[in-house]
Amino acid sequence: MKKLSNLNWAWIGAGIGAVGGYLYWKEIGCVTGTCPIKSQWQTMVPYGTLLGYLGADLVQSLLKPKAS
Repeated sequence: MKKLSNLNWAWIGAGIGAVGGYLYWKEIGCVTGTCPIKSQWQTMVPYGTLLGYLGADLVQSLLKPKAS
């Protein structure tokens, strides 16, 4: 069984970001439909995935102890 410290948190963050991108589109989105990014879920989910991946990878790299 893997330990939690060995998990690649970036992929977990990508999944959370994808769900967050979809929810952002669903709940906030763009009412008029003229916003090129926010008006379609097909663009918000990849953006959320990318931001979730990068954010979780950044946090993981900051919390990882440095080997000497």
